Amino acid sequence: MLEPMTPRWAGLLLGMLAAATAGACAGGPPTVDPSGVDGLVVPTPSPRPADFTDRIDNPWFPLVPGTVRTYRLTTAQGTRTLTAAVTGRTRLVAGVRTVVVHEAVTGPRGRRLAQADNWYAQDRAGNVWSFGTAGSSYDGGRPDAGGSWQAGVDGAEAGLAMPAQPRLGDGYAREHAPGVAEDRAEVLDLAAPRDVAAGAYHRLLETADSSPLEPGRVQHTFYARGVGLVEQDTVTGGTERLELTGVRSP
Repeated sequence: MLEPMTPRWAGLLLGMLAAATAGACAGGPPTVDPSGVDGLVVPTPSPRPADFTDRIDNPWFPLVPGTVRTYRLTTAQGTRTLTAAVTGRTRLVAGVRTVVVHEAVTGPRGRRLAQADNWYAQDRAGNVWSFGTAGSSYDGGRPDAGGSWQAGVDGAEAGLAMPAQPRLGDGYAREHAPGVAEDRAEVLDLAAPRDVAAGAYHRLLETADSSPLEPGRVQHTFYARGVGLVEQDTVTGGTERLELTGVRSP
């Protein structure tokens, strides 16, 4: 996931690092019907470029160029640092101009373990869409691009990273790349409290994230208004945890 951070900002990176430790559990994860939110078609098979902008100001998922968020990532292998930087770069994906968010996971002494560029755009109603990820992990010293996908390529379609107005019970596909990235989310709470290294937060949006590609694995992800992702916990199928440690504004 991290998508998550799966949209999942850190979705790809946490997935890369945690794949070796994620175990199966009795039963499967809750399934989420990704049929749409407020009349949206999710995932969207043919986005109209005129309906999107690379200015992303959704309060739950703000992407202001120059913003850098840092996280503590705890895995079975130890503690890592994840940095998510909203770059000033854009990329044309499926005809839509997207914002590039660069993520990097580093280990002891700053050794880079994984990195990814994630592509997002916002529609005119304020919904944020995920158009793909290009990433690599370096476990064992050799780059591995598993988990990368791009809307419009090999059947992949843009997924919903964040609704404009999340509602309890909303379910949607966050990523849609068959056999590669099939993250789903369901809104659990709109007033969750959470204490993380960066501070105490209240009235958080909480989602349950799962994927049919990782049966038995469920993560709960928390977002703060005006901040974005502040915490992600693996509640079944693993023990990974991500928590916000700081935000640097431009």
